[in-house]
Amino acid sequence: MPQSLARLHVHLVFSTKNREQIITDAVRVALHGYMATVLKNLGCAPVLINSVEDHAHLLFDLSRTVAISRAVEDVKKASSKWIKTQGPEFSPFAWQAGYGAFAVSESNLDSVREYIANQREHHSKKTFQQEYMQFLERHRIAFDERYLWD
Repeated sequence: MPQSLARLHVHLVFSTKNREQIITDAVRVALHGYMATVLKNLGCAPVLINSVEDHAHLLFDLSRTVAISRAVEDVKKASSKWIKTQGPEFSPFAWQAGYGAFAVSESNLDSVREYIANQREHHSKKTFQQEYMQFLERHRIAFDERYLWD
């Protein structure tokens, strides 16, 4: 086959360090835009980015030439540096060390997009920890809860 083609939808989830409630409305929209730009620069098309105070959800198409670990590292590193420039209240900002990356089929893309868009409503009923463990269980990812949180 002379041409390499791929379309891989990824739902990426990660938290602030120790789930600090630090992502405020004052920076939220700009943070999402900044993350989208980092993804675009990697050749990864952002579909939707949303966050609440203690974590972010990114839905994007992974470039066929970029490893998921690199995309995650670049987004987290660049956005962490950026948010620290947004005022003294953000100087202690950090993302957690880990992340969850989940494959999304084309047939589920709209439901995942809706789920990400409605984070505020969703988290009025469920904590980040509950949500994240449900993702891991739904995707049959083995985990040890002792090592999930930092």
